[in-house]
Amino acid sequence: MERGGYVYILTNKYNTVLYVGVTSKLKQRIYDHRFKTYPKSFSKRYNLYKLVYFEFHSTIEEAIYREKQLKAGSRQTKLNLINKFNESWKDLWDDIQEFD
Repeated sequence: MERGGYVYILTNKYNTVLYVGVTSKLKQRIYDHRFKTYPKSFSKRYNLYKLVYFEFHSTIEEAIYREKQLKAGSRQTKLNLINKFNESWKDLWDDIQEFD
């Protein structure tokens, strides 16, 4: 049974660095970023913990494809996407607590 996947964007306190990622378990993956589970990771190095964007896809393959599109796109494209989805750049961590 396919469980689908999420594409997400993290940033830091000052919204200066953007990180695009993909996962099948959004809550667990964001937890790993927030609590620095992986000490040598890009997100730890740049203190990326603030979830500002995510989207769900029905298959992980679709999510991976979308992640590659976003990573290949310009910074402005990512900023536009975040601004449309989350205009105030609120941390969405609390919003995903009911996710698996």
